Amino acid sequence: MPRLSIYKPEKGKDFKFFDRNIKEMFQIGGTDVYIHKYVGIHDQGETNDATQPKRAIIDHMSIQDLLLLENRDRKYESDVYTARGIYTVSDVDFDLTQFGLFMQNDAPFVVFHQLDMIDRLGRRLMSGDVLEMPHRKDDYSLDDSMDETLKRFYQVEDVNVTAEGFSQTWWPHLIRARCKPLRDSPEFRDFLGTRNDEESISYKQGTGRRDQEINDAIIAQAEADLPQSGFNTQPLYVLPVDDNGKVAIVTADEGDVDSDTSHIKASRVTASPRSKGYLQGYLTADGIAPNGEIYDFGTSFPANAVEGQYHLRTDFLPNRLFRYNGAKWVKQEDDVRMTMTNLDTKLTHKHSFINNDTITTNKDGTTLNEKSALSQALKDKERKIPTEDTDTTT
Repeated sequence: MPRLSIYKPEKGKDFKFFDRNIKEMFQIGGTDVYIHKYVGIHDQGETNDATQPKRAIIDHMSIQDLLLLENRDRKYESDVYTARGIYTVSDVDFDLTQFGLFMQNDAPFVVFHQLDMIDRLGRRLMSGDVLEMPHRKDDYSLDDSMDETLKRFYQVEDVNVTAEGFSQTWWPHLIRARCKPLRDSPEFRDFLGTRNDEESISYKQGTGRRDQEINDAIIAQAEADLPQSGFNTQPLYVLPVDDNGKVAIVTADEGDVDSDTSHIKASRVTASPRSKGYLQGYLTADGIAPNGEIYDFGTSFPANAVEGQYHLRTDFLPNRLFRYNGAKWVKQEDDVRMTMTNLDTKLTHKHSFINNDTITTNKDGTTLNEKSALSQALKDKERKIPTEDTDTTT
C-alpha cells in the first residue's frame, strides 16, 4: 500500500475539487471587475529605426521601442471582459513624514481566480491591462454640468501567484495583480480617447485639458518674466577700449556729438566696447549695437561704409553684428538670445538642422527625410560596382 500524500506531481481530482470551491467563493464574495484587454501596439509602419522594427505579427508580447523598453502606442480590445476579484478596501491617507505630499494605500492588490481568468480573457492578466472598478464609481461630481458618473480605472503593473492561493495539494489557484490609478496619458488613448473629443472619457473626466491650461499659464508668465534667454545688457553703458584693452579716451568737438542722441558719433569711437572682453558671458550677445548706437541690417554689407559703422547681417544663422574699422568688417557678436519656449519660429541650428523635418523629393519621385539618425549616418553604404556596359571614362 503506497504512503499517503496530499501532494501529487500532477493536478488530479483533488486539485479540481479545491479549485471549484475556491472559484465559488469568488463568485459569492467577490466584486465585478471590468478588464480592458491589452492586445499589443498599433502598427507604426516602416520607421527605418532598428530600435523600433516593423513586425509581421504584432501581439501582446511585442515591444515597440527596444531602446527605451516601452510601449507608447498601446492597442486595447474593443470588448470589455468581466471577472470576479477580491481586494482590501482601505482609506487613502497622506504621507507627511517626508518632503512633499504623497498618497498611501492608493495601489490596491486585487486577487483573481487563475483558471477563471484564463477562461474569460484567454490568457493570464498581464502588465498593461486596465481594470475598471464599477462599484467605485462616483455619482456626485463637483462639476454641476457633468451628468455622468466618474469611473475609476487602475493600470496593472505586475501579476504574480499569491501565497494564500496554494491549496493543500501545493498547487496555486489564485493570482494577485498590483495596480495603480490610471493617469490620463497617451498610452491609453485607445479606449480613453483624446481630450479634444467631447464624447471621450478623457474629455469628460480626464485631467488633460486642465493640465494644458496650467501649462499654458506657466509658459505665459515665464515669457513675461524672462522674454529671452541669457542676460539683458542693453541698459548698461560700456566704455570703449583700445587695442591694449585700456579705456579709450575719446575727445570730441561739437561737430562730433549727435544732436539727437547726445552721443559721440560712431565714427569717433576707436574700438568696440565688446571686442576686448567687456560684457561677454553666457548668452549675453543680442546682435544690437552697444550704448544705443545706430545700426542697419541686411543680407549684404553697405557699399559706402564709414569707420565705426555697425551692420547686422541677417543672412547669418544666428544673425551676426559687424563693425567697420575702416579697412574691414570685424565681427562683434552673434544674436544668441532667444525665447525660452520651443517655438517653430526659432532661427537656430538646433531647429533647422537637428530638428530638420524637411522631406526631399528626388527626380524619380521617391522621397527622403533629410533628418537621419546617427546610426544611419555612420552606416557603411553599399557601393555600386560598374558593369561591363558602364562607361567609366571621365
